[in-house]
Amino acid sequence: MKFKIISKSTEMFLKLGFKSVTMNDIATEMGISKKTIYKYFDNKELLITEGTMMVHEKIHQTINSIVAENHNAIEENFIIRKMFKEMFNSLDTSPLYQLKKHYPEIHNQFMGREIDDCNKLFIQNIQKGIHQGLYREHVNIETCVKFYYTLIFSINETTSSEKEVHHLEYHALEYHTRAIATPKGIIELEKQLEQPNI
Repeated sequence: MKFKIISKSTEMFLKLGFKSVTMNDIATEMGISKKTIYKYFDNKELLITEGTMMVHEKIHQTINSIVAENHNAIEENFIIRKMFKEMFNSLDTSPLYQLKKHYPEIHNQFMGREIDDCNKLFIQNIQKGIHQGLYREHVNIETCVKFYYTLIFSINETTSSEKEVHHLEYHALEYHTRAIATPKGIIELEKQLEQPNI
């Protein structure tokens, strides 16, 4: 039951907003009593915390499965970006923007986990791209990673429209790739940019 409550409430939080959804709304939607929810969660903040952890795990399981498919480094980044777009495409408002605005402490906890995992992901991607001859051999990996995740997270935290988030992320990825790509990498980038920006 606990997992079902987390799953349904997270779906509602993402779709309708973290602030606007009440414990009563969740109970009504699930056809259970509020008492049942409070049996597992003392308050809404705990439920949101658990929900963001579930979203984090789902995102990174999906990313790991994409990485395991062994695409080239540039294609891999575009596939991951498309995955994010498909995962959050039905939303009107950026979840990170909502979380930062209404629940800053939970947002900070979530961002701590995300930055740790994304750091590893971005480092691995750049190392892979260098090995494949797609990224320049002497780029400062740590600096590139810091620039890129700062850009991506800033877009999500300061842009309320999810549609605008997707648009800006697409151009941020192009910007990041052009900054570190070799001539071979630019050819692969242009190939990815020719694909429909779905």
